[in-house]
Amino acid sequence: MKKIPMMLQLAVILFCIMAIPTAILTWYSGAQIIENSEAAIGESALAGLNANRKLNENALANLAQDTARLAAANVFEPIRGFETYNEVNSSYSNYTKAKSVMNELLNLNRRVDGVSSSYFYLTDSDYVISTDNAITTLERYEPMSWTTEALKDQRGISGVWVPRRLASGEHVVSYVYPLNRLSSPTSGLIVVNMKESQVGKYLNTAEAEGSSSLLLGADGKVISHSDKSLLLTEGFELPFVQEILNQASDEGYTFRELDGNRMVYAWSRSALSGWWNVSWSSMDELMAESREMQSNIILLTGAIIVLGTVLAVVLATWLSRPLRQLVSNIRSKSGLEIASRNRNELAFLDMAFKRMQEEEEGLFRLLQEREEDTRSFAVHRLLRGEIPPRIAEVFPEANYRVAVVSIDRYRVYVGNTNVETRSYHRYLLNTKYESLFPEGIVAHSVYHTDGCIVIVLNFASGEDECSNILIQQALESIRDESLELLEHTVTIAVSEVADAPEMVAERLLEAMELIKQRIIKGAGSIMYWQEEEEHSRKYLDSENSERRILNFLDAGDLDGIFNELENIRSQISTEQHISYDNIMFIYHQLIGTTIKHLRENHISTGRTVMGKGDIYSVLAAMDTLDELENYLQALFREIIQNLDRGTGETNHGERVIQYLKDHYKEEIVLKDMSTEFGISYSYMRKIVYELTGKSMIDYLNQLRIDKAKELLLDTDLTIKQVAAEVGYYNVQSFNRFFRKYEGMPPSSYKTAKSKGS
Repeated sequence: MKKIPMMLQLAVILFCIMAIPTAILTWYSGAQIIENSEAAIGESALAGLNANRKLNENALANLAQDTARLAAANVFEPIRGFETYNEVNSSYSNYTKAKSVMNELLNLNRRVDGVSSSYFYLTDSDYVISTDNAITTLERYEPMSWTTEALKDQRGISGVWVPRRLASGEHVVSYVYPLNRLSSPTSGLIVVNMKESQVGKYLNTAEAEGSSSLLLGADGKVISHSDKSLLLTEGFELPFVQEILNQASDEGYTFRELDGNRMVYAWSRSALSGWWNVSWSSMDELMAESREMQSNIILLTGAIIVLGTVLAVVLATWLSRPLRQLVSNIRSKSGLEIASRNRNELAFLDMAFKRMQEEEEGLFRLLQEREEDTRSFAVHRLLRGEIPPRIAEVFPEANYRVAVVSIDRYRVYVGNTNVETRSYHRYLLNTKYESLFPEGIVAHSVYHTDGCIVIVLNFASGEDECSNILIQQALESIRDESLELLEHTVTIAVSEVADAPEMVAERLLEAMELIKQRIIKGAGSIMYWQEEEEHSRKYLDSENSERRILNFLDAGDLDGIFNELENIRSQISTEQHISYDNIMFIYHQLIGTTIKHLRENHISTGRTVMGKGDIYSVLAAMDTLDELENYLQALFREIIQNLDRGTGETNHGERVIQYLKDHYKEEIVLKDMSTEFGISYSYMRKIVYELTGKSMIDYLNQLRIDKAKELLLDTDLTIKQVAAEVGYYNVQSFNRFFRKYEGMPPSSYKTAKSKGS
């Protein structure tokens, strides 16, 4: 973008401002047209399906009502007594009565379109009165067993609708209406067969061209379908039908993909019969008009974008002219021509302004660094006892105090951080410390030694008490802020007040000396220098404790040593005026006495004491008495463990070797042997190797071979007998090991030694 001319960029921007919203609006409007069209088609499909359902329900309801009225008209009363076909044909009068029933059934068929046939069956009779076969016997008509199954769950006086296939192959929906005492004095059945094709006409009356419909029973059987081969099959197996009808709603519509075509499915359930009406249509055919409208909108949008592009270029050229002239003037009058030859106008101006800003910021940083360096240098000189020139500019007030902030457990802090992190911490702490002191107290901080930052405080005279309170509050903030940043506590030591700059170096020594009192006061303390009289200092000697510790060491009494170490710490803690040097002398003397005692008793100190490096430097780096005591406890624990380990290893080794010498003839399981001695197998191998220089297997075989050599030379035993005598239960193993250790088989060894003697 930096190499594209501004005019072209501006043209692109204007084009995007006009074209992108137009394209988005076109896409959105087209999508809305499609979406709304789909919704309208779905609603229309559902409305048509409901209209067809109601038409079908009305036709079937009218047929059911006509059947009920026929049953209530007592037309079957005259033939109630005719139980057999022969009785009906026994006289003309009887036949006429039956004939009148058939005529009523024919009238019933004519009232509703699409009725295929109907018949009446008198309970327990052997004949049927029908509209297709007149009066005939049951043997010549269809069986009646299906009606029993159809009426199994029927309640009340209403009939039931049953989809079925006649013996002729025609599919019908039969209405079975039982006659009983509630509806007629005659007991029997009226069956009216409505053609499935007529039901299909009702279902497709309001459907659009290309639509298909389906009628399912409550049990999922297909009642009506355009594909007659699917009638009376399982309708839930048809595509999407199971998924659609499992939804909570009794009616609705949805869209699905079928064989690459987008289809709209509508469904509606009859509240009267529980039947499902389902229709489906191809959206590609129904949406043809909407898609044509969408294409026209896209073409119109394309034309608008082309015109907008031309307009954008014209506007960009006109708007960028002043800026291009400005850039041309700057390039001709500055030295940026070569560096910015391939840049556009905005990039050129940005580069020019950035260069000016960088030069200004560099100058400001240089001045600031010079000022900070001058101030830090003045503080360092003041701490060395030198009086820098123009000191009043850095420290304008009369009184001084020196505060030393020392990081507790500095060795741990160094181990957890790298050099860069520590340098960054120093920078942050120096900046933060100076900002924590209130107005009226000038504070300048510098890094002094490992883990120590020195803060030189400068404040007006005559405000000592007020200044002390403010300084205390600032130091508490320093302690909290340092803990949060370093995740380590800090100890702060504050010197006495100095009323002249040349006394600052002396006050630094006071604060550094005071820091050593952390060993008694504990980490995280804020301490102020108090001048002590010489006679108030007390010197402590731990000679008695040293003697008792050595006695406990000889006895292996670790608890006794710990008690004496605790006594030393308690004695130091209760003495108010003990010096730091005295404390360190006590612990250095204890370490030295212990090392001397171990060497006098010919006990190696290389692994326990000298292996820890300069132990005196480690002690000097510790901050508190608790750290010193914990370190010495660990040291004496390791010494006693090493003493116990050395004695135990020697005893175990001698026992193992003696056992091997006594039992080398036997079959020895080494792991069982280690269990018997109460030590691990690996430890047993280690101590045997240290005592013999051989592995246990080699040592055991060497014992056997040495005894075998004696038997070969001093007895007349055969090779096999010698092998068994020394613990080998086959000659092959004996020969192999003998050759390994002696370089020849047993027979050759015996021959060679016999000749030599």
